[in-house]
Amino acid sequence: MADLNAYHYFEKRFGPFRNLSSLSEKDAEVVTQQIRLVGRNYASQRSTNYMTIRRVLEQKAYEQFTAKGGKPSNCYPHYMTLGTCEWLKSWYTTPDWITIPWDDLPAESVSFTYGDLFPTMRYADDKPYRKQVYTKDEILEIIHSYGWPQEWNQKGDLGPERYIEVQVWDELIIQPYQGI
Repeated sequence: MADLNAYHYFEKRFGPFRNLSSLSEKDAEVVTQQIRLVGRNYASQRSTNYMTIRRVLEQKAYEQFTAKGGKPSNCYPHYMTLGTCEWLKSWYTTPDWITIPWDDLPAESVSFTYGDLFPTMRYADDKPYRKQVYTKDEILEIIHSYGWPQEWNQKGDLGPERYIEVQVWDELIIQPYQGI
């Protein structure tokens, strides 16, 4: 796999880039409760303190990214994967996705984690890519060293890494795709 494009998967009827982090704490909790009650997709399995944990992890990612020279214009990211991930399609009743080319991802506005932000920042083992946020240049080195999780861990039985996550920290990057 050498697909360096970014992919955003979403429920087709709702559209792309609907971000819980953009909501107030109260509104985000209402939406997550509705998702849990309906219980039709992967997100319905999230814990009751999901948003609290998510906001803490997003703040850590923000701080690491800015320490490495990133210039986020948002205080929270929009989430994508680097390369395709068939598994993510199973999260949705009617999945759809958007592709943003690598060259359209400005280095100062995107960060990466080797795996989803949640397990990457929370999983306790000795893998060197845990609790790390990477720049555009750095993620290429990590892929060279460890490969693509989408290939070596397709079933998720070798750890929590299922894909490389892209954190998009600028609305201008996703804006052309929001009306799709």
